[in-house]
Amino acid sequence: MQLEPGEVLHIGDEASVQFAGDRALTFRLIRVDQRSTYDGWLWLEGYVLGADGSAVQRRRVFVRREGLHPANG
Repeated sequence: MQLEPGEVLHIGDEASVQFAGDRALTFRLIRVDQRSTYDGWLWLEGYVLGADGSAVQRRRVFVRREGLHPANG
């Protein structure tokens, strides 16, 4: 999956156990941090989206690339 600014992602337990269950996020990507980290993991910066699609919180999250999915599927 190619990650592009503006893309909306579902971040759940496949991305990190901290986002399991009701802690899952709908996340609009601002940027991918290019700093080196653990293999297969990355830092993302973006906005958590509310139910209406509006930005409610800016966050940086540490996630597994393989666990990221488009929010619409």
